[in-house]
Amino acid sequence: MSAIVAENLVKHFSPTIRAVDGVDLDVPEGQIFGYLGQNGSGKTTTVRMLTTLLKPTSGRAEVNGIDVRRHPGHVRRTIGVALQEAGLDELQTGRELLELQASLFGMRGRKGHERAAELLRIVDLEEAADRRIGGYSGGMRRRLDLAAALVHRPKVVFLDEPTTGLDPVSRDAVWRYVRELNSNDGVTFFLTTQYLEEADRLADDLWIMEAGKIIARGTPSELKASIGTDVVSVDIEGGPKAVARAAGIVQSLEGIERLQTLEEGLVVYIAEGARAISRIVLLLDEANIVAGGITLARPTLDDVFLRMTGHHLLGEKAGARPDGPKQETH
Repeated sequence: MSAIVAENLVKHFSPTIRAVDGVDLDVPEGQIFGYLGQNGSGKTTTVRMLTTLLKPTSGRAEVNGIDVRRHPGHVRRTIGVALQEAGLDELQTGRELLELQASLFGMRGRKGHERAAELLRIVDLEEAADRRIGGYSGGMRRRLDLAAALVHRPKVVFLDEPTTGLDPVSRDAVWRYVRELNSNDGVTFFLTTQYLEEADRLADDLWIMEAGKIIARGTPSELKASIGTDVVSVDIEGGPKAVARAAGIVQSLEGIERLQTLEEGLVVYIAEGARAISRIVLLLDEANIVAGGITLARPTLDDVFLRMTGHHLLGEKAGARPDGPKQETH
């Protein structure tokens, strides 16, 4: 059964600003659904329509089988939402915030106290429960925001870039809680992100968005396998002219499926990349082109994004490959 369905969902803010431009979605119950794209791609606008915070220009959407335009109040009662900016009262304690949230959903007195205590334990904030939120770190705030979204035991939770700005330890903690809630309680998560590692580690199914449209979809493994080659990244010294010369020379190699030019060098998709490195180095040396460094790796989601859009995903270090070993030649 589908937890979220959208058909030709559109949001235009003007004739020229088409934030979401004909998106179709089908998210099964119990899945962590990843929505990957850079800032401005339309991810947050999609979430705001699905959570009834924005009215679609056209198209239809249902969450938990409820139409978001016809019954927005009903939708809001069945979902949890943690947006990019957590709206937390810094004068409250973590416990007070969760108990207040529980009371808004009809859990007062003992029931509210018990639910708040349960959630504080789940997100590992028991020791900080009675401290004011103003003294919480960024990671603690995000975990508290996640707990607040879960107070009423929603079937579907929307997380809009939940770990942006967090340090690696805090980010990993949020990932762990999301995976445990999904595995243990069957919560469906709709996760928007611009972090490749986050998408790779959490998403059961991953859709990539660019300029308001879905440009690729599949499991992380399927998307990476679609590259079908090794990936050789070559840093070129000497600026754009040297990069252009290098591209023309390296393009002559046999076995190249695709060659991408970047400001700092080349990305070469080629079979048997390890064997190709020596040939690339020799060709560049003969042309008096200096290679600052060469990296060989298995395809990553960044390679998928680069191949589909022509640029790296902003918010990630270009060339960062968290999901596989690499070899470097300098």
